[in-house]
Amino acid sequence: MKSATAVSGLTHLPVARLAFRPFFLLASLFSVLALVVWFAFWHGDILLRPHGGLMWWHQHEMIFGFAAAIVVGFLLTAVQNWTGQRSLHGAPLLGLVLLWLAARVLLAYPLGLPAWLLMLIDVAFLPLAALAMARLVIRAKLWRNLLFVPLLLLMAVANLAMHLGIMRGELPLIREGGYLGVLLIATLMVLLGGRVIPFFTSLKLGRPKPTAIAMLEKLAVGAMLAVVLIQLLILLGVGVSAALLGWVMLIAAAANAVRLARWEGLRTLHEPLLWGLHLSYAFIPLGLVMWAIALTGAFRVELALHALSIGGIAAMMLAMMSRVALGHTGRTIRTLPGIGVGLALMFAGALLRSPVLAMFPQITHWTYNLSILFWCIAYLIFLFHYAVPLVTARVDGKDG
Repeated sequence: MKSATAVSGLTHLPVARLAFRPFFLLASLFSVLALVVWFAFWHGDILLRPHGGLMWWHQHEMIFGFAAAIVVGFLLTAVQNWTGQRSLHGAPLLGLVLLWLAARVLLAYPLGLPAWLLMLIDVAFLPLAALAMARLVIRAKLWRNLLFVPLLLLMAVANLAMHLGIMRGELPLIREGGYLGVLLIATLMVLLGGRVIPFFTSLKLGRPKPTAIAMLEKLAVGAMLAVVLIQLLILLGVGVSAALLGWVMLIAAAANAVRLARWEGLRTLHEPLLWGLHLSYAFIPLGLVMWAIALTGAFRVELALHALSIGGIAAMMLAMMSRVALGHTGRTIRTLPGIGVGLALMFAGALLRSPVLAMFPQITHWTYNLSILFWCIAYLIFLFHYAVPLVTARVDGKDG
């Protein structure tokens, strides 16, 4: 009886009602803490001695700690709307959250645990999330949404590669696994952005949503999937020319730029939650173009990577979370004070850390410092407004 009561209590705990609540909150807080550690390291202070060293830890945790948690929080919330079935909640949801949290703590403070155990704890998160999503999608026979499941599993493969790279001392595994992780999340942003950005825009502007061009939609998504496939082959050791990857990236960039141009972004300049989504989507083609140029040796791929990861991924996540967290807690959807500033800071940080640094490498120190500070300020603004709503019941009394 006590066990049943405890489970019932967990089910009604506001933070355990839907995945967006714990994951949006904890991942945002974690990103700030992780970047404070990275800022200190950049200034010569060692605050942590994490598994894999601080360079590996920073790369890995921003992809598979921060970004993966936001993706899971969004998908396990959205799948309830898509299927009309109750998504992961209560004790199972909190179990998944604790698994994610355990990985973050143990990778930061390994406690002498064997590398294989740390890998097992960390890598298990995404397959379990994929399983929770697949169960609902298959039951509802919504095959269109099944694509997210293999993408989550491929993210687990990329995560596994980064762990194996550390265990075996193989730097290419670490590098290519990290690249694959970023490209997979960028692809998820293309898929999700293509659904929500034109819909949110037309809803706010009171205008009909632009009619999708089937060929353009297939090219925009298909080219991104092709980029992911090529990067997966590179990770697996298959010889793929840099030129092929570069050209496919340019095709993906062009198709997604045209796709974005049709969504009437210029009409959203008065609404930060909208222009934030449009501008973040624009950083995906920018990052892909920069990556293609970097493959010619013009500058480091890492610079293109940060255009995608800061401007395209983290900024879009901030804009999406700021909207989703209001709607799903029963609040009026509006831009809260400072959110527009936070988004602007994210884009400024992305520009400084990527194209500006590519043109002016001599200001590396300042670009690193400012991009870290801008991110922290932006996500602290989000936490200031949303921490309480994320852990308290919906204001309209509904579940969720």
